Amino acid sequence: MEAAGEEAASASATSLSGEWNLFAWTVFAVILPVLITLWCGVQRSKRKMVIKDILRKSKKHDWHDRDLFSKPTCCCVCSQHILQGAICHCCGVCVDEACLRKADTSLACKEIMRPAQRDGSLPHHWVRGNVPLCAYCAVCKQQCGSQPKLCDFRCIWCQRTVHDDCKPSLSDGGKCDLGEFRNLIIPPHYLHSINQRRRGPSDDYGTLASMCGPNWTPVIVLVNTRSGNNMGEELLGEFKTLLNPVQVFDLTELPPIKALQLCTVLPAGSVRVLVCGGDGTVGWALDAVDEMKIKGQEQYVPHVTVLPLGTGNDLSNSLGWGAGYAGEIPVEQILRNIMEAEAVKLDRWKVQVTNKGYSFRKTKVLTMNNYFSVGPDALMALNFHAHREKTPSLFSSRILNKAVYFFYGTKDCLVQECKDLDKFIELELDGERVELPNLEGIIVLNIGYWGGGCRLWEGMGDETYPPSRLDDGLLEVVGVFGSFHCAQIQVKLANPVRIGQAHTVRLILRSGKMPMQVDGEPWAQGPCTITITHKTRALMLYSPGEQTDDEEDDSTSASEPELSDQED
Repeated sequence: MEAAGEEAASASATSLSGEWNLFAWTVFAVILPVLITLWCGVQRSKRKMVIKDILRKSKKHDWHDRDLFSKPTCCCVCSQHILQGAICHCCGVCVDEACLRKADTSLACKEIMRPAQRDGSLPHHWVRGNVPLCAYCAVCKQQCGSQPKLCDFRCIWCQRTVHDDCKPSLSDGGKCDLGEFRNLIIPPHYLHSINQRRRGPSDDYGTLASMCGPNWTPVIVLVNTRSGNNMGEELLGEFKTLLNPVQVFDLTELPPIKALQLCTVLPAGSVRVLVCGGDGTVGWALDAVDEMKIKGQEQYVPHVTVLPLGTGNDLSNSLGWGAGYAGEIPVEQILRNIMEAEAVKLDRWKVQVTNKGYSFRKTKVLTMNNYFSVGPDALMALNFHAHREKTPSLFSSRILNKAVYFFYGTKDCLVQECKDLDKFIELELDGERVELPNLEGIIVLNIGYWGGGCRLWEGMGDETYPPSRLDDGLLEVVGVFGSFHCAQIQVKLANPVRIGQAHTVRLILRSGKMPMQVDGEPWAQGPCTITITHKTRALMLYSPGEQTDDEEDDSTSASEPELSDQED
């Protein structure tokens, strides 16, 4: 009996021990990852605080923290391999957290302004190690950076790379020619000369520009870091690396009108502006250009080009720059495309909205580059805009944005909030009344593309229509029967109702309240009169070599704008 009792007690103790071990391991398996996550979060917060503190005090480098470097990286101070740390977007110096303060004071960054040498040249500015992948030595033509240590050099201006042993054998005598993109870079010695001239008698900037070569067409880069897929931050750093940081601006920190004041210290008519953002950002920049004209700075007006980061990007598509940038083309190729682009004019239109029902008429004036619409597509834009205002953090993906548009379009197919539009609206083209069929929407077009890549005016099939142009002073007016009809048009299963072309368009909303939009900026509008007239022309850059739609036929080439180098 005693033996049986002892065995039972032993079995019970073993069972309790096993259960306790299982409980302990379960708690350990649950709590340990939580503790590790909390510890990593605290460490990351400490790192960010250190970097923010240095950013607040630093006047040399443009530091950005990296949780994980995308390639094998060595610290430029202690030469040790690092997985995380900070990188300067201007000069490319990489350091770990412990060496950050030392690097900020001991390592020189790009100087945006500095005097030239006695012979008028600029010396190389070498940074050791972490050269780009697949880089080749400028002397022996063999691959650089192939050794697993801090080795070899890169010039942060001309981007040439060279082996440690080959550096003394460079044939340029230490003189930097700014490399492949010399015609786009604003040299630091040019800005130094401008600064010196401002202290003395004024001079023609064209004379000073002769030191930069006969084909010098400097580019100013405006980046909206909040557009589209949030690629702006990465692009900002890459452009600062390849160009002079003084010519690259973040539009969330500085508005276009202030950034474009840099044009006034550059040769008149030679400046190009690259706008990285959606169609709304491009319109913002073009408004700043118009403001320059008002201030009497018309001779400094630049040519504007686009890197599409938004959701629709119809203006970019019409200019040959594609329907959306997702990093598939390296930044170097983007700069090459800008150097090869051709000049073209873009009509800009004044949209006057005069409200009715008051003792006096209150007029709202807007500027249109792409299109004006009233009806289902404006309703989708209005719903999307209201949703984005409530939860802006959810709208950081171009695919998600289009999915939200699809949801609201499907909803309108069932509700049909804009039906019987023709009973509430009158349309006049160049002063002549137009009888409307039973429509739900009217779209007034200035460019070839609409709705994220659809050629609305040319349509499909064998029907022939005069092609739309960017600079003909004409607007194309079409109608749609509803959201489902819009979807059919976008997938080329239907054509819109082509109403006509005109120099002046007037719409009169007699009663009710309808959704309207100008270039993607929507609002709900009561009884009013909308008058669209020509305002001005903008100087743009067109990329004739960019294929915007694989399925476009000869009608695409027929609708390309006439190229012109003449200003208004």
